[in-house]
Amino acid sequence: MLNNFFKVNLETKNRINTNVIANYSKLKLSLFFLPFFLLISIVLFLYSKDALSIDKYVQIQKNTFYFLNSKIAQFPHTVYNLTQLGDALIFLSFVTIFIVYAPKIWESLISASIVSAVFSCVLKNLFLIPRPAAAFDNKSFKIIGKTLLGHSSLPSGHSITIFTVLTVLLFAFMPKKINYKILWYFFIISSGLILVFTRVGVGAHHPLDVILGAIFGYISGLIGIFICRKYKIGSWVNNKKYYPIFILLFLICSIIILTRIINENLIIYYFAFVSLIVSLYKISYVYIKK
Repeated sequence: MLNNFFKVNLETKNRINTNVIANYSKLKLSLFFLPFFLLISIVLFLYSKDALSIDKYVQIQKNTFYFLNSKIAQFPHTVYNLTQLGDALIFLSFVTIFIVYAPKIWESLISASIVSAVFSCVLKNLFLIPRPAAAFDNKSFKIIGKTLLGHSSLPSGHSITIFTVLTVLLFAFMPKKINYKILWYFFIISSGLILVFTRVGVGAHHPLDVILGAIFGYISGLIGIFICRKYKIGSWVNNKKYYPIFILLFLICSIIILTRIINENLIIYYFAFVSLIVSLYKISYVYIKK
């Protein structure tokens, strides 16, 4: 019975991974046109408002920030749970199962995550935009969770992470029919925007921080896909001899998340922990059966 179960799952893995590879192979460089157009449009908008300086960039968004923060922060528990998905450890925990069923996704995710980390680190240190708590009176808006100070607001790292992962998944599971493609694209982008604007709701970022973070995350996801498609540098992910590395990482991540559950007891951490345990069991089983 276990042999039949394993055989069915092996066939499922091959089918899913083949579909992902086929979808990635169809992507064209023209997909970069839209995000670059949006980036240029935002820069031109800021230029037209004489808001390319740090102070003007912050002040031009002040009213919008207060409005969005007051509306989104009305649901503090939900917002605080959802914003945790901007933490790479949490969001990636939900997709660890794809290491077994669609390793091509993880090949792209690894490259995309490196690109997104470079974007986040370089741009934050380049722009040095003060976070809302460092720019405004903390009593004038809602802060959920830890008060984040400093000058690392642009772009939102959480937003980059969210859209990096979502972009890789967006094109991995893109439907064939145009109507379904539109619905799928709308669903992924809408979900991503809801998640990134929780950063405004918790008082951690200005609106343009998360919008620009989303755009750079989208670009990072695309770059990750194209890198792996051209250079095959992540092909080792599909090699079972490296599974012990993932098993060790899953164990370490599970312990970290378990610690967070003890300290904060957020429901999103429970879901991430369960996802990791399921993936840990699955990858261990496949490795033993190799």
